[in-house]
Amino acid sequence: MYVCLCHGITDKQIRKAVQGGCGSMCDLRCKTSVGNQCGKCNKTAKKIFQQAIEQDTSVIATFK
Repeated sequence: MYVCLCHGITDKQIRKAVQGGCGSMCDLRCKTSVGNQCGKCNKTAKKIFQQAIEQDTSVIATFK
């Protein structure tokens, strides 16, 4: 699903960025440009980002 129409950023790209090391919304914005133009996607992007962080953390915790 497209999250940021201004830059063509999808939820999969956000999840991949988290897996690639983005640990904050600032990191995500720098890497993907999500939320840098009109800002209408910020709420949805943050929600997906948080879900991806939680999911990534639970995977790491499983392997420990």
